[in-house]
Amino acid sequence: MASLRSGRRTVVSPLCRAFTGPGSHLAPECGAPRRDAAPSRVSRFCPPRKSCYDWIGPPDKCSNLRPVHFYIPENESPLEQKLRELRQETQEWNQQFWANQNLTFRKEKEEFIHSRLKAKGLGLRAESGQKATLNAEEMADFYKEFLSKNFQKHMYYNRDWYKRNFAITYFMGKVALEKIWNKLRLKQKKTIN
Repeated sequence: MASLRSGRRTVVSPLCRAFTGPGSHLAPECGAPRRDAAPSRVSRFCPPRKSCYDWIGPPDKCSNLRPVHFYIPENESPLEQKLRELRQETQEWNQQFWANQNLTFRKEKEEFIHSRLKAKGLGLRAESGQKATLNAEEMADFYKEFLSKNFQKHMYYNRDWYKRNFAITYFMGKVALEKIWNKLRLKQKKTIN
């Protein structure tokens, strides 16, 4: 992490790489070559190089969550670094959970539709060539079953999500107090001199 602070150019590229994932394309403004062989899974959005704020990118194709590009100030205190790293870790954890959950959902949904259509003696395509579908009542059975089957997983996710958010809020408070304390110490030094 210390090497990220050494220069402006070195800060942006690793940040962009972190949000594009392995084998993904990088935005041209990130200064890295494009790899045309692998399709992009995650957004290639990269904030302007001179930005001094966190940026929120477009939704991820797998998780449907918007990734945050975290700004790393040059004079970041250890407490601010810990807060940023906790936020980044939480975002990666959240992205991973929802990407996996959405993948499982889509896969099981397709299997459910296929099995129901097969039970009715129908194929995946109607006679007109359109994709065959089930009605809302039949799909409600799938949604109910999926939620019941994943209830425990969602309960653990919610518990961990609240824990992480309380920790982030706690560190945000500590960072705010640290900044106030530093301003007060700076004012005291000016009045003494």
